[in-house]
Amino acid sequence: QPPAGRAAARKAAEPDRGRTGSKGPLVAAVVVGCAVLGLGAGALLSGGGEEEKKPGGQENVSASAPAEEEPSPSPSVDPAREQAVELDKLLSDSNNSRAAVIRSVANIQKCESLDQAAEDLRDAAKQRNDLVRRLGEIEVDKLPEHQRLTSALTKAWKASAEADNRYATWADQTKGKRGCRDGQARSTGQHAAGNRASGEATKAKNEAAPLWNSIAGEYGLTEHTPTQL
Repeated sequence: QPPAGRAAARKAAEPDRGRTGSKGPLVAAVVVGCAVLGLGAGALLSGGGEEEKKPGGQENVSASAPAEEEPSPSPSVDPAREQAVELDKLLSDSNNSRAAVIRSVANIQKCESLDQAAEDLRDAAKQRNDLVRRLGEIEVDKLPEHQRLTSALTKAWKASAEADNRYATWADQTKGKRGCRDGQARSTGQHAAGNRASGEATKAKNEAAPLWNSIAGEYGLTEHTPTQL
């Protein structure tokens, strides 16, 4: 082939080699890109599978876990019952001095043990007044007819305390000259005042007893007769 023809042939071949040589890097880039996309898709698929498993696993755990028992509610407290119990404790002490009072008055009438009788009666009066004080310190506003009940108890105990003190003074008078006659104590103004106060106490106790016994019956507490108050 003449030189001019060979040069022309080389020029014609050079563009073909350029196009052929540029295809290699392009193919490699496409392959790498596909690989990256494939890894990303695989990661998404595998991650999505793990996320989907979690809720199911949690449901299984919660379903298999034993249900916690709710604490049983504490029993409700009845404020009226609590007040009734406190008043019952007070009333249980209201009869402590009754025997001493009866014995002391009997001894005065017989002119016997007058000093002891006067002392026991004054102690009984203090005890009655203490009952009044204690009654004022406890709550009874939830009890039925509590105002009538506390009023009757207060009158009863105050009147009893007055009677005890009057009888104690009568004992002092009986010790004096001409206090006794033929083994019997003379009646005096203090004796008569004691009897009146004792009558007022009895009337108030007769009112208080049924009021309390109604409450005691409702709550299973101790009932009292009027004389026991």
